[in-house]
Amino acid sequence: MIELIELFLASVLSNNIALIFILGMCSLIAVSTSVKNSVNMGVAVIFVTTITAIINWPIYELLKYYQSTQLALLVFIIIIAAFVQFLEMFLAKYLPKIYEAFGIFLPLITVNCIVLAVSLFFQTRSYDFAQTAVFAFGSSVGWTFAMILLAGVRQKMYRVSNIPKGLRGRAIAFLILGILALAFIGFTGIGRINF
Repeated sequence: MIELIELFLASVLSNNIALIFILGMCSLIAVSTSVKNSVNMGVAVIFVTTITAIINWPIYELLKYYQSTQLALLVFIIIIAAFVQFLEMFLAKYLPKIYEAFGIFLPLITVNCIVLAVSLFFQTRSYDFAQTAVFAFGSSVGWTFAMILLAGVRQKMYRVSNIPKGLRGRAIAFLILGILALAFIGFTGIGRINF
């Protein structure tokens, strides 16, 4: 149990998938213009990443059994795209208000590389089912946490400071992400988990 807690904390803090592994930057920078957008996108990414990793783990085990692991990447991509499409149709039909709230963010998840990276990480790290679920949840929570931090800092900076013209937009986002990444490196001694 303690190993799973350490894996979760390491996934969120010391091995944050956005700030340490620099994954998911496209949507992180594009969506982090407001905290509300970041929360909406983050909730969707947490849900999709966790569920697709849980679905992909037994499929990978089956591929391993039949010695067909070279198909894993293709299968993972198909599962992720199919799940996001299914989720989009389900929300549109049964929960239209939530579907409208997500807007463009839901289809963006299909191309968010952290969703695929989590499935590839559990494969290369030989995680069992529980470790895969915890790692997927922790990684997506860490990515969401980084995006909300970035959005909060960006909103505050635009309100209280006069940012030079050349640094507005994405440039200031990259600077903030660099500073956040340096801060998150300070968490590296938290867990005993080797990545």
